[in-house]
Amino acid sequence: MIPVQHDDLTVAPGERAGFFTDTSVCIGCKACEVACKEWNSLDSIVGELTGDSYDNTGALTAQNWRHVTFIEQAQHRQQVSPADVTLPDALMSPDGPASVVWLMSSDVCKHCTEAACLDVCPTGSLVKTEFDTVVVQPDICNGCGYCVPACPFGVIGRDEASGNAAKCTLCYDRLKGDQVPACAHACPTDSIQFGPLDEMRRRAHARLGELHEGGDERARLYGENPDDGVGGAGAVFLLRDAPEVYGLPPAPVTTTRDLPGMWRTAATAGIALLGGLAAVTFGSRR
Repeated sequence: MIPVQHDDLTVAPGERAGFFTDTSVCIGCKACEVACKEWNSLDSIVGELTGDSYDNTGALTAQNWRHVTFIEQAQHRQQVSPADVTLPDALMSPDGPASVVWLMSSDVCKHCTEAACLDVCPTGSLVKTEFDTVVVQPDICNGCGYCVPACPFGVIGRDEASGNAAKCTLCYDRLKGDQVPACAHACPTDSIQFGPLDEMRRRAHARLGELHEGGDERARLYGENPDDGVGGAGAVFLLRDAPEVYGLPPAPVTTTRDLPGMWRTAATAGIALLGGLAAVTFGSRR
């Protein structure tokens, strides 16, 4: 078994906490999924395999706050003759047999800087904590579900039993006790790292430089840019292919960003309509 060697950092209240997920060292062990479920008392029922990979959770849901994504990619090798090996037709090409490359990543709530789920919540159930993370307060949630479609990442789900919204809290209860989140603590390869967000971004850029120097030109960062459509995420990912390959939106945007302008336009239109009605009403009296 791989020894766990963590250099995760605790975060003080008032300091923004975050994740750095290095997918280049993820082995798909699902330790993060298990640890998350155990700590947060989530449904421990193991789902069925999707049929096209070793994925048995499928997506982030109200009971799956961590989801290990498995992607199989076939890469053809010209140096080997097709006549020299026997492989299924799906793994053959005119260039020779394909080697299967696994891409794995543990997905989680992004804890957006500009979180649309906060904007649409009518009860104040969704709040920012002193660690600048986004959590759902189940005792205040009324189950309206407005936050579910508002999330550009499809993170939030509704619990079938309670009807409440639910998602990753970045282990808020553990942070208050100076402990790292359960998923980061359980990860055997340090694929999931935790600490002050600025430090996580620094590590992400440093690791990206290492991969580029090693010839992995497709490696890229996701969620680290404060100027992106969600104001930067609290969960930074190092990906080895395009975001959409991992099921992530390539250019996420806060879904409520246009609301102020829409409300101003609606208000202007309403005032104009009232003015028109008043003009018609008083004009007819003359």
